[in-house]
Amino acid sequence: MSAVRPVHATGTGLAAGPTSRDSAAGRASGRPAARSGRPARGRRHRWLPPQHGAWAMLLLPYVAAVGVTGPRWPHLPLLGVGLAGYLFSYYALLAVKTGRAGRVGPQLLVYGGATALLGVPVLLARPAVLGYVPFYAVLLAVNAGHARRRRERALLNDLASVAQSLLMVFVVATVAEVPPADLVGVAAAVGAYLVGTVLYVKTMIRERGSTPYRWASLAYHLVALAVAVVAGWGPVVAAVFALLLLRAGVLPGRRLTPVRVGLIEMVGTLLVLAAVVTRWA
Repeated sequence: MSAVRPVHATGTGLAAGPTSRDSAAGRASGRPAARSGRPARGRRHRWLPPQHGAWAMLLLPYVAAVGVTGPRWPHLPLLGVGLAGYLFSYYALLAVKTGRAGRVGPQLLVYGGATALLGVPVLLARPAVLGYVPFYAVLLAVNAGHARRRRERALLNDLASVAQSLLMVFVVATVAEVPPADLVGVAAAVGAYLVGTVLYVKTMIRERGSTPYRWASLAYHLVALAVAVVAGWGPVVAAVFALLLLRAGVLPGRRLTPVRVGLIEMVGTLLVLAAVVTRWA
């Protein structure tokens, strides 16, 4: 297994690894913090990515899947693998981007070691999870390629990150000894939400003035709602996707701060989680 790479939307609920705007290279590399009166924050970002909403994206597929399958003891170290693996991959991709692996050596050592140690009990209990390693490897290679070219904000990179997050649904199923096929609906609903969020958040921040992005987001959410209805995901899930469509149609163009955009997405994440668990548990 490997790290789950969350997609990015600066300042909101999602993140996709190191970006120049975040100045993550400086903060994670051990260089002195800028003279902004906030040295403590600089030290913190040496060990924690400045992508607060990434945690919500990491947790949604995991919590939704555990809520449907029911908890098993290996799910606990698996959660640690996902979180530590994300931290390791963040700094690994930062090293790829900057070409200065030595500057993030301590982070790679600590988070890589934690990922390996936490993965041991999971592998001993459920060796079948090794089958997911090639999928993670391919998707991480996509992330690495974009990081090397400093194109982390590309849509393809975002979609590769969403795919990695969704793989956790099937890993959780395997750990629970539930056929992964039983959770296809869960992965589809969660994935539909995450892809929509990638587009929507871009219309609110990075692509705020882009009419094509705005129409693409709106069209996508219309299709997602139609799929929720046609696929029989149930009235609760369909109602949540109707609300997501409403926010995609009404909020772009309004000057909401990134914090408010992130808070709205946190509510959306919780609604999707509740609806998915209600439908498939």
